[in-house]
Order: sequence, then structure tokens, then C-alpha cells
Amino acid sequence: MGVDLFLLLPELVLSGLAMVILVAGLATGTRARRIIGAAAVGSLLVTGATLAAVAARGLGGESAFFGMIVLDPFAVFFKAIVLISSTLTVLLSLGYLERHDTRPGEYHALILFATVGMMVMASGVHLASIYVALELMALSTYILAGYFRREIKSNEAAAKYFVLGALSSGVLLFGLSLLYGATGTLDLATVAARLAVGPSVPALVAVALLACGFLFKVAAVPFHVWTPDVYEGAPTPITAFMSVGPKAAAFAIFLRVFAGGLAPLTPDWRWLVGGAAALTMVWGNIAALTQDNVKRMLAYSSIAHGGYALLGLVAGTAAGIHSVMFYMLVYTFTNLGAFGFVILLESRGFAGETVTDYAGLARKHPVAAFGMLLFMLSLGGIPPTGGFMGKLYLFAAAVQAGYVWLVVLAVLMSAVSLYYYFRIVLQMYLRDGAEAEPAELVVAPWTERVVAACAVVVLVIGVYPTPFAAAAQATATLLGVR
Repeated sequence: MGVDLFLLLPELVLSGLAMVILVAGLATGTRARRIIGAAAVGSLLVTGATLAAVAARGLGGESAFFGMIVLDPFAVFFKAIVLISSTLTVLLSLGYLERHDTRPGEYHALILFATVGMMVMASGVHLASIYVALELMALSTYILAGYFRREIKSNEAAAKYFVLGALSSGVLLFGLSLLYGATGTLDLATVAARLAVGPSVPALVAVALLACGFLFKVAAVPFHVWTPDVYEGAPTPITAFMSVGPKAAAFAIFLRVFAGGLAPLTPDWRWLVGGAAALTMVWGNIAALTQDNVKRMLAYSSIAHGGYALLGLVAGTAAGIHSVMFYMLVYTFTNLGAFGFVILLESRGFAGETVTDYAGLARKHPVAAFGMLLFMLSLGGIPPTGGFMGKLYLFAAAVQAGYVWLVVLAVLMSAVSLYYYFRIVLQMYLRDGAEAEPAELVVAPWTERVVAACAVVVLVIGVYPTPFAAAAQATATLLGVR
């Protein structure tokens, strides 16, 4: 039991601190907003330090709680992404909560609880523990999406997310039950061993249901319908959070389950995931072309990027796995930076939500405009940004695996995406903004720092990706993939 608790110490620490913040927030209301926010950031930093200390002694792949969770470099990599995304989200929320005069305690506590769920998801090697962690993350994000309960769009976002999320969880649970009936276990290693003997009809149906459940979590077509409305209606920092943290955690379990436990059935599920990847890239980019609301545009962009990331899973090789991991790291900083820029421009009149709000921004705030240009270039996959290197690794892995047609489609859709990304650039640099003048930038020091930090990281990864890619490569073989 001592070893079990030690390996789960980061999650236990974060859970305890989240409860303290929740109680403190209830006691203080809005009076200690900055203190509560600082405490949330401190909690995540303490958790990160604890994870580093535990990982230093547990990188041999030790398991805990009867083999239900494991601490290996794969888990540590995704936990680091989750902690980074949560920390940056809390920092982006500091000025945002003050501007909207919102209670911070429950808000920050829910982000921390969602982080706990995502961290356990990254360590899960048993489908029961994965499902429980997934629901902890989902329940927290349902509430966060509707946190502004007096706003109709926020209520609509929470309702749609909850109903469709509950449906996907039911499908996923049904798939787990069928897989258990076919193999007699939910342990991924044992599932792989028993499926290697030969698949059965219930096992194939279970794989299809699991794929549907996981595709919903990564917002892949045709399970993407919730994404635009939820991203538009949720508080903007939560939209940024949902686009990176839960998506990275969902890809972690997607890789664990399909590239690990369901590897013997790869020929049976690869066509399903490959088809979903193709549809996701096409529909995400085509639908984004007609969007005038920046949050909805970035929502469809997020859908498309989920399709790109699925290429690594379709490849099914070690190169494919680590390319997905590297891409998730790059995408975290790029998307948080882009949404952070939207937050920077927002005011009580929601300036910054439509494309025309960016007209003439380069003349008023040239540094800020350059930052948004950088993030748009990265999302479009233009060098020398991290987004270019992320797509390069993904496309190379897919070509090596023989999926040239998917890569050709991905390149074409990347070219299409440049149109709607550069609509914002066009407004910033080539429009005078006389009729649609953007609001003055709200004084939000931490928002500016987060955006600047994300911009620096995106440039660094684009110019020198080797150490980041090497960190991802070191973990892929742990899934048994060659």
C-alpha cells in the first residue's frame, strides 16, 4: 500500500489542495480572488514538483493498485502536458474572473479536479481506472462549461456538452462490458494477450464502440457536433483549457488502449480510425471557412487538428506514437496562446470574438498583432514555428507506414486552413479598423505573460525541436510498439 500511495502521490496532493481551495473559496467569496488564484497556481506547481520527485524513483514502469495504474515515461509526459495546460489556464483566468466578477474558489477547484482525472487517465492501464478518471475529468468540465450560469450561451454549452457527453460515456461503458465479456478482463496487457489468440464478434463490436467513445472525447467527426457550441458558450479560458488538456488526456488513453491493449486487432480498427481522421481533417477545415466568430473558428480548427493527430495512431508505429505526443505538446502552447490572445482583447462588449474586431490591430498594438500572427502560422503549419515541426513528424510517420493518401489529404487541408487563419492576419495588417475598432487592451499582466511565454515556446520548438521530440521518442516503445 505504501508503494501504491507513493506512485499516486501527485494526484493525492493535488486532490487535497483542490479541496482546501474549494472550502477557502466558499468562505471568502470574491474577496480573496487573487489569493485563491495564486493558491491554485501554487497547487499545480507543487504537484509538478511532486511528480518530478516520484518519477525520479518510479520510471521503471512500476504499477500500483493491483496493476490498475502505472508510472512510466509515457504517463509522465502526458501528465506534464496536463499540468502545463492547467497552470496556464489558471493564469489566463485571473484577469478574466475579475472582469466578470465571478467567484474563484469553485472555478479553480474544478480545474484542479479535472487535472486529477486527466493525470490518472495518463497512468491508466486498466479500463476500469481509465473510465473512472475519464468521468472525473468530464464531470468537472461539464460544470466549468456552464460556469457563467446567468448567460444563456454558457447554459446551452453545458447542457449540450453534458447530454452528448453522457451518451458517449454510455457507449464507451457498453463497449467495456462487451470487451470484458469477450476476454474476461479489463487489464490492457491481459486483453492484448487474449485477443492475440483470435478475435470474436463481441470483441470486434466492443472495439467499434470504444472507438466511438474515444473519438467523441477527441472531437473527431462524426462525433464533433458538440464542439463549436460548447467552445463558443463556455468562458474563454475554459474553452482554451478544453481544447488542450482534456484532448491530450484523451489521446493518452486512445494510444494506451488501441496501440497497446487492442494492438492484435489493429487491422480491424485501423480503417475505422483512418476514415475518422480523413473526415475530421476535411470537415474541420471546410466548416471553419465560413465562421466569423473566432471561438467557433478555433473550435473547428481544433477538430481538424484532432484529425491530424489521429494520423499517428493510424500509422501504428513507434514513430507514429511519439509524433502524436510531440504534436500534443506543440498544440498545447499554440492553442493556449491563440485563445490567450482572444482573452486579451475581450471586454464586457466581447470585443475580440469576431474576426472584424481585429481590424487595424497591427497599428495600435504591433507586438500583440505579431504574437497572434505567430500562433496563426503555427496552427497553419508554417515554418519556423512548432506547428510546422509537429505536422512534419506526423506526416513523416504516416508516410513511413504507407498511408500516403492520408498525408496528401492532410497537406491539402492544411493549405485550406491557411485561408481562415490569414483572415485574421488580413484584418490586423491590411484593414484600417475605422468601422470596427478593437477595444483597448484590458490590463491583464498574467494574460500578457502567458501569451508571450507560449509565443517563445512555439518559436523555440520550431527552431530547435530535437530535445522535445527526443522526450516523446523515449516513451513510445513502452507501449510495445515497434
